[in-house]
Amino acid sequence: MSERKIVVLISGSGTNLQALIDAQNTPSLPNSRISLVFSNRKAAYGLTRAAEATPAIPTAYLALQPYLKSKPGKTREDYDAEVARIVLKDEPDLVVLAGFMHIFSEGFLDFADGRKPLFDGEQPRKPIPVINLHPALPGAFDGAHAIERAYEAFQKGEVERTGIMVHRVVKDVDRGEPLIVREVPIMKDEPIEAFEERVHKAEHEIIVEAAAKVLKGI
Repeated sequence: MSERKIVVLISGSGTNLQALIDAQNTPSLPNSRISLVFSNRKAAYGLTRAAEATPAIPTAYLALQPYLKSKPGKTREDYDAEVARIVLKDEPDLVVLAGFMHIFSEGFLDFADGRKPLFDGEQPRKPIPVINLHPALPGAFDGAHAIERAYEAFQKGEVERTGIMVHRVVKDVDRGEPLIVREVPIMKDEPIEAFEERVHKAEHEIIVEAAAKVLKGI
């Protein structure tokens, strides 16, 4: 089997990225290589993780507001198109959003799904799957701060359980087909830090499982 290329998009410390780095080309994620790590935040420590990997992983950075300021008249959709050109140009087999704190417009998915050509004058390319890690169960706590919202809802007795998932990315936020879903234990009156630690440990496992599942099905 030929080597599969993975592009990972991050915004922060990159602990989930690290799980993928450690798993690439092992039995957990066979015949795979992270070919690019992209961040929308210059200070994201995940960029350092990529640079310090062995071998070093190429990185790229582009933030929305500096992009808009440097290009008067451009829009958020233009930014998403530019990000698509950066992350899709080398035709990876999989794009993983691992703590990427930016909601793509539908235009990004048009490029990834092969509905639009990436560059002027070329034909649309093959579809590239895009998956996202989200710290909530399907249909619960879509969007930002899901861990905090789930914790508060449980402590108030509003929910009985919570968990995490990796899902395919569609235009509706956190509503794509779930690939891996896992419940995470939560205790009454425990500190949120203890709950967060269990969430992150489980995230590091399922992000690798989901990536391997998608690549196996290609």
